[in-house]
Amino acid sequence: MIEVIVTGRRDEADGICSFELAAADGVALPPFEPGAHIDVHLDGGLVRQYSLCPGPGQAGRYLLGVLREPVSRGGSAAMHALKTGQRLHISAPRNHFPLARDAQRHVLFAGGIGITPLLAMAEHLAASGCDFALHYCARAASRMAFAERIRAGIVGERATFHADDGGPQQKLDLDAALGEPREGVHVYVCGPGGFMDWVLSGARARGWPEDRLHKEYFAAPSQPAGARDQPFEVQIGRGGAIHTVPAGLSVLEVLARNGIDIPVSCEQGVCGTCLTRVLEGTPEHRDVFLTDQERAANDSFTPCCSRARSARLVLDL
Repeated sequence: MIEVIVTGRRDEADGICSFELAAADGVALPPFEPGAHIDVHLDGGLVRQYSLCPGPGQAGRYLLGVLREPVSRGGSAAMHALKTGQRLHISAPRNHFPLARDAQRHVLFAGGIGITPLLAMAEHLAASGCDFALHYCARAASRMAFAERIRAGIVGERATFHADDGGPQQKLDLDAALGEPREGVHVYVCGPGGFMDWVLSGARARGWPEDRLHKEYFAAPSQPAGARDQPFEVQIGRGGAIHTVPAGLSVLEVLARNGIDIPVSCEQGVCGTCLTRVLEGTPEHRDVFLTDQERAANDSFTPCCSRARSARLVLDL
């Protein structure tokens, strides 16, 4: 846990604010790689993850871009209530969305607030002299955070802007932007779930291999309409107590009600903080943290959102 002070706040676009954070003790904050995020601890016990986006002259400080969600679970509303001078606690940086070190070219797709990790990537790539292209999409030009910084900075002409309310000539041609899959070229996407699924589906349709598609979700995808949760049991270790998980409650909630606390952060299957080992049974994975290979192994799951396909899961707790 690192205590920080909000040293700056700025309206970046419609509904989006940036927050500059500095260590309360004046020491430089830990360095991080592009794509990294931090946990922000807010009032009421809320913990939310936000991508880090450095700015010029901000060595040792962090910059976050936060969208005020219309239907907030509390995190974005609490962030937008912050004022300059307030203190709060954050985690050290973690990175589940790194740049591929062996890539020869990087193609970045940002949707809305998904620009935050991709801007950090783009500026790093530009400063390193790497080959890349950034495509920034939003519903309207007025909702594009950091747009002037991108245009005037080192990313410059390697960024292309695509607004839904703009003319047809500037709309994103996904096939053209992706091109044919080539060795050494990697694709990165971050933004709303629907946008990400569209980009990833388009890439897969063109034959892009999964190991060259990199993604970071802000939330796990919603379950299909009409899908119904089925009750199941969780057992604490082999021979331990058995608890029923009814429809409408998560494993995490059931365990907490029975005095079993598991570290948790996002509560949406994004961060992996609550990842728990499965000794027996088959999970129904609903997270976006585990890879396809890790899911297929069925030896761990995220109890904050995932459930069970089998009648019982035996957990290593």
